[in-house]
Amino acid sequence: MATTARTLWKGAISFGLVHIPVALYTATQENELDFDWLDKRSMDPVGYKRVNKRTGREIARENIVKGIAYEDGRYVVLSDDEIRAAYPESTQTIEIETFVAADAIPFVYLERPYYLAPLGKGAKVYALLREALFKTGRIGVARVVIQTKQHLAALIPAGPGLVLNLLRWGDEIRSWENLDLPEEGSHAEGISAREMKMAVQLIEDMAGDWDPEQFHDEFKEKILQLVQAKIEAEETEAVHPIESMEQARPTADIVDLTELLKRSLDKRQGGAGSTGGRPARGGKTRRSA
Repeated sequence: MATTARTLWKGAISFGLVHIPVALYTATQENELDFDWLDKRSMDPVGYKRVNKRTGREIARENIVKGIAYEDGRYVVLSDDEIRAAYPESTQTIEIETFVAADAIPFVYLERPYYLAPLGKGAKVYALLREALFKTGRIGVARVVIQTKQHLAALIPAGPGLVLNLLRWGDEIRSWENLDLPEEGSHAEGISAREMKMAVQLIEDMAGDWDPEQFHDEFKEKILQLVQAKIEAEETEAVHPIESMEQARPTADIVDLTELLKRSLDKRQGGAGSTGGRPARGGKTRRSA
């Protein structure tokens, strides 16, 4: 783990009577292109406004409340205090509830990975858990609260470390029962033995080791090449940010979350606040991440 990595969260892995102090680090980074909106007539930045969808008028932040639709056109309005009271208690613990086979969780459940590193004198127990998971071919299923939100997570050994991969809840996964899919089995849809043999041979011929460096975002690369070419040709525009627009961007949600995180930090001893974001790969436990 690089020494410059920023700690997102500090706590402990807990299973049985064992507690392993750990720090949480982000395992991914967003490298998507960011297209800003500009007014083509003046090259002024175009911002976002809180607008009443019926009248088209801008709404002041203090006049906005939060509601959940329970039927078409009908809402239940919840106050900030009611929403805040429903947040799960932050225990700073990755509580392992069970251990399952490493390939038991389908890829569709995997959402976001984080790295875990031991703290203090936790290195030995950390290594013990990692090696025990490798030896048994199992991964831990745990609950953890990050940034006031409770998550289901898989604790997966990968190379020298442990990865905490947040999982989607069961009700977030759509069923494929209503999809028109062929029956399972090698004889489905009249597949012949010769066809199966040829398909297997083709797959084996195309097989190789996983190397992420072989795959690139071609769209992003072409756009960046185009941007560089325009810079070199001096085909650029000067944009002057408008201060009032920049100040109007924060939303009520961000303000509320910042206040809530501050209160949580004041109550914690020896812990660090979490400021993370939310899709990731997973599957059988392997020595290489």
